[in-house]
Amino acid sequence: MAEPPQKPHAVLIPVPLQGHINPATRLAIKLATRGFTITYVNTEAVHHQSSRARRSASSIDHHIFADACASGLDIRYELISDGLPVSFDRTANPIQFLHSLLYVFSAHVEEFMRKLTRAASPPITCLIADTFFVWPSTIAKKFDIPYVSFWTEPAVVFTLYYHMDLLIKNGHFASCAENRKDTIAYIPGVPAIEPTDLMSYLQETNTTSVLHQIIFKAFEEARGADFVLCNTVQELEPETISAIQQEKPFYAVGPLIPPGFIPGISVQTTLQVESDCSQWLDTKPAGSVLYISFGSFANVSKRDLEEIAYGILDTKANFIWVIRPDIVSSKEHEPLPQRFLEESYGRGMCIPWCCQMEVLSHPSIGGFLTHCGWNSILESMWCEVPMLCFPLQTDQFTNRKLVVKDWKIGIDLGRIDEVSRKEVSKRVDSLMGGEEGNEAKKVMKEVTRALHGAVTADGSSQKNFDQFVADLMRRGSGNRTMK
Repeated sequence: MAEPPQKPHAVLIPVPLQGHINPATRLAIKLATRGFTITYVNTEAVHHQSSRARRSASSIDHHIFADACASGLDIRYELISDGLPVSFDRTANPIQFLHSLLYVFSAHVEEFMRKLTRAASPPITCLIADTFFVWPSTIAKKFDIPYVSFWTEPAVVFTLYYHMDLLIKNGHFASCAENRKDTIAYIPGVPAIEPTDLMSYLQETNTTSVLHQIIFKAFEEARGADFVLCNTVQELEPETISAIQQEKPFYAVGPLIPPGFIPGISVQTTLQVESDCSQWLDTKPAGSVLYISFGSFANVSKRDLEEIAYGILDTKANFIWVIRPDIVSSKEHEPLPQRFLEESYGRGMCIPWCCQMEVLSHPSIGGFLTHCGWNSILESMWCEVPMLCFPLQTDQFTNRKLVVKDWKIGIDLGRIDEVSRKEVSKRVDSLMGGEEGNEAKKVMKEVTRALHGAVTADGSSQKNFDQFVADLMRRGSGNRTMK
């Protein structure tokens, strides 16, 4: 009698930043529900920070997938060093942190993989690692296993990075003097795009920074990926996805957000202590509250933050504003003007952090002033909340183009260092009750329907996920020995 096939076993390693951790944990659960053994690799620093955020000394060694494991899922939780002491302030010293990820972290991953490969049961089937890492293809080849590149941003952003060579060749990026400013219409699968809508790193002429080094090396590695999983939806980016599939096995499996997964399973991945806003929101009329958050990482200048604050004061909207202590910088302890806190008392609530999905899904929320991080956009679309867009860095400028120009489910707030309180007031009122906002809400209904449909049993994302699993299993896992 033939032996039953062994369970597939994926090692999953996210970039140790909040916006990358959230979709990675949800992917881990999705794969585990499909019968995979998952070894989820966190950094010691992230584990320590998320444990502290739970405010419980007894939770320092808490397995973040404890609920999932109790329900029968096989998810193993491992910690490795990112190359810096746990006590090192990564937020205040981002360059040193990035240097460690670029030059040191790979050695820790390789040593971990060597130990795991010798003892793993079932044997390792594949390495799933964030596309922004600079080592996955190289390490996967050493251990003779497929590399699955996990892309946490839209397909169009992946495609633009993937074709950086074309941008360089045509003078739109990495030019010696000045990048060309005319429309870009030659990237496969990408409709005509303006240079100002490129990711911030592709708008620069100096490409010697550590971030540019990471991007260049990461996409060299991405070319060696056997599969790419993308946290997007086929219906949102059909042309782009079709084009990249001509070059890579590329699967749109999003949105990887909490709804739709197994009831009763919670994964506590927040790196900040969350405030409960539900009682305050319950007191506000339906659709009357503007939710404001600029994400977990990006900074806003003092000047822009004040213009936005005074603009909001001049509106009629109620609001909840997530003001991280380091939103301006780690040295600026009171980022908002005193007058703002006094004059908004009663109709506004400022908090350091919250569970964003819980807030966005509350009936009182009528709009979202966002930095256009991709997780925030997916969550806003899932909850049918139109957006006011103020991108700050990286992919956020390209994401704004998708929201405002392509999908028409949001309004542009303005540009960095140019935003004015008068325009802020005007556009907040427009989003919350004006004609432009009402049009965005109508279109958003269709977009929300598409997202919800994608994750049903017959939806595009579920079919793509099933196809990925079938293709991975067909590919096999080699001899799983160190070369």
